[in-house]
Amino acid sequence: MLTDDMQRVIREQKLGFLASVNDDGTPNLSPKATYIVLDDTTIAFVELRSPNTMRNIARNPAVELNFVDPFVRKGCRFRGRATAFMRNAEGFDALFARFGELGRLADAVRAVVRVDLEEAEALISPAYDRGASEQSLRQDWTRKFRDMQPGGRFDTEL
Repeated sequence: MLTDDMQRVIREQKLGFLASVNDDGTPNLSPKATYIVLDDTTIAFVELRSPNTMRNIARNPAVELNFVDPFVRKGCRFRGRATAFMRNAEGFDALFARFGELGRLADAVRAVVRVDLEEAEALISPAYDRGASEQSLRQDWTRKFRDMQPGGRFDTEL
């Protein structure tokens, strides 16, 4: 299910967005930056400060994940079911060990959440439909991000 390219995007970008369902049926979108690929059908993240997400998962495990490489305007979308393993619960230690060195974040981890994937699909910008190449998009977006940095064109125009 997880192609090599999908795994690359998750590994390189780290920041992904998880949508869960609030008790009133509305979406709850939460950024996370601790994702890892466990295998070709499973992704996990550590929970640091997401009480709404954790409540939602406990009530309804249906989630959607999104990752995008902002430079090439490609990414992936996944649907699946989340299971939370709280610290000191069975299964936590084995999953937590898969994250390797978390440094100062390790003490803040309250749970590991495993997402068993049911669907996976590629996300591709419509720019490719108009003939853009990955190389040209990478160059354009690298320049735009550079311009947004302190001292960049957008910083000095104000």
